[in-house]
Amino acid sequence: MTIPRTAETAGRTEPPEEIKAVPVRHPGRWLAAAVVLLLVAMLVHTLVTNPRFQWDIVGSYFLSSRVLDGLELTILLTVVAMAIGIVLGVILAVMRLSANPLLSSASWAYIWLFRGTPVLVQLLFWFNLAFLYPRISLGVPFGPSFLQADANDLITALTAAILGLGLNEGAYMAEVVRAGILSVEHGQAEAAQALGMSRTLTMRRIILPQAMRVIIPPTGNETISMLKTSSLASVITVTELLYAVQLIYSVNFQTIPLLIVASIWYLIVTSVLTAGQFYIERYYARGSARQLPPTLWQRLRRYLFTFHAPPPAPPGQLPSGEGR
Repeated sequence: MTIPRTAETAGRTEPPEEIKAVPVRHPGRWLAAAVVLLLVAMLVHTLVTNPRFQWDIVGSYFLSSRVLDGLELTILLTVVAMAIGIVLGVILAVMRLSANPLLSSASWAYIWLFRGTPVLVQLLFWFNLAFLYPRISLGVPFGPSFLQADANDLITALTAAILGLGLNEGAYMAEVVRAGILSVEHGQAEAAQALGMSRTLTMRRIILPQAMRVIIPPTGNETISMLKTSSLASVITVTELLYAVQLIYSVNFQTIPLLIVASIWYLIVTSVLTAGQFYIERYYARGSARQLPPTLWQRLRRYLFTFHAPPPAPPGQLPSGEGR
């Protein structure tokens, strides 16, 4: 039945009734949160109350000069090995995608060999290279040599670690770069070639910049993994962080506190690398995402200061202070 409009009601409209929204209950979430809080409390309790952790010894060795020297060498190994791996990975990925069967086969064989053998075995091979080649020479292939050097003097423990880690990382980075290149639409390369650009220029100016959005995340993971994989260099007596700690606790027998020192430093450097990876990903996400992911400061500001914002105005009503 329709109510007839009168003169009194003709110019007046009734506001819509407010929607009474009832939040959905999630008892499973509260139960999971309670379990997590209980486990965290138990972990903190055992870390604080168990005297066998010997936190006083951890604090005394945390900034030790021997530990810091090992940390510096660990960072050096990570940076140099990743630099070799990235450069080699780009070259191998381009070779793998080449139309030349010899280049693509050579790249495939390299990746197959270095990904198919453990990195520890490769480190030991490079460290014992003098057994296979006592002298290393440089000259004309199958001809006279101009420079010769003793392999033991040329391939030190640090050099063997850099070669083993860097060449192994090149095989993995080749697949990462290849996946990034294949993620770019083929029409981009065709358009560049139609404009007269060479294959090398197309790869450098068109393909690789767009592929970086796919390449950066796994490269960051590989860098963090390399930081921890560098501890394998302790097997060939490179005094990186883990081996420096091992040398200390082999004398004072404080094994657990010294391992905690090494673990804390690994966590600190990993956190720095993770933050750097976030900002690099954010930089290359420009133009591809409508809204960039918020930074840590932006998240804190949103969580801490959002409650100061005025509540939204009801439908059909302007916020206070605004006129028509």
